[in-house]
Amino acid sequence: MRTSALQTSVKDRLSLYVFVFVLFVVGVVFGALMINALTLDQQQDLSDDIRQFILHIQNGTMAQGGETFADRAWFQAKWLLLVWVLGLTVVGMPFVLALDFLKGVLVGFAIGMLVREFAWKGLAFSLASVAPVNLIAVPAFLIASVSAVTFAVHVAKSRLFGRFGPLGRPLLAYTATAAVMLVLLIAAALVESYVTPILLRWAAPLVAGLPAELESF
Repeated sequence: MRTSALQTSVKDRLSLYVFVFVLFVVGVVFGALMINALTLDQQQDLSDDIRQFILHIQNGTMAQGGETFADRAWFQAKWLLLVWVLGLTVVGMPFVLALDFLKGVLVGFAIGMLVREFAWKGLAFSLASVAPVNLIAVPAFLIASVSAVTFAVHVAKSRLFGRFGPLGRPLLAYTATAAVMLVLLIAAALVESYVTPILLRWAAPLVAGLPAELESF
């Protein structure tokens, strides 16, 4: 009986992971396509911002390291805190899924804008600017989201049917998962603050049409 219940639980959780991942991917596609909905003036403004950002990178005036770590860590922590709080309530569950979609939109928009501006060089630049932090942050965020939805469903069933017992242990497991994801997000902030600037200094000349030199770590 317990084995069957465990298999069902794992299967349900896996289905939820697939659903959340697909939702994120749909957001990425939507974000990339959303660029076409911008006016020419808006596209030009964003283009100017990107080129100004690249100029800061080349001039060495871009904030990095300890100057940005606290801000980036707090930014990531706020996303996680919002997901955790929403997961505590049943009504917050749809908003957790909406955040997964929004996360995808932001990533897709950033990549799409770079590709629109610099073609294949923009894709290469996005590997240096967008990919490193999100390779850590996105999985952590999606895991936290699945944990939030699972806990919200547990709370809903407990209130409706009253047969799941106290919520103390599930809440502890839910919070522990969030804590582990926080560690991963702090690691993502470290990558964004210390590793990404080095990669950007190497990649910036690529889109600016200058020889690239990889700075030593």
